[in-house]
Amino acid sequence: METIYWTLIIILFVLAFAGLVFPIIPSVLFLLGGFILYGALFSFEPFNWLFWTIQGLFVLLLFGADYAANMIGVKKYGGSKAGVWGSTIGLLLGPFVIPVLGILLGPFLGAILAELAVNKKNLNDAIKIGFGSVIGFISSVAAKSVIQGFMIIYFLILVL
Repeated sequence: METIYWTLIIILFVLAFAGLVFPIIPSVLFLLGGFILYGALFSFEPFNWLFWTIQGLFVLLLFGADYAANMIGVKKYGGSKAGVWGSTIGLLLGPFVIPVLGILLGPFLGAILAELAVNKKNLNDAIKIGFGSVIGFISSVAAKSVIQGFMIIYFLILVL
């Protein structure tokens, strides 16, 4: 049974990493679900207040990294709040509208369309801002993968 339990926990962690490139998947919930599943199936004893405090800080860092990377990517290339919002909406809708490439084209096109529509930017500037949104997304995925890795390593140090 222990193997089945660990398999379920690992599946939750894998889904959390899948959420890095498919933003509709709530990565944080799958990570926390893995921790709680471990506690329910094995023991909550390793999870003291320090564990939950550190994991909570990591969760805040995940949300901060996601927002900051997108905002910095768009703003560095001359974008506005409209570009950030367009990029975010494109990131959420892109994978559904354009199944494979939508994860990159969504934020790119979202930022371009928002800047063209709201701020009346010229096409070249809007394309640069769209490129910045893609760079922001890729930076966000890299930062969040490191943070999630630390969360899992800390969990494993306590339970193994």
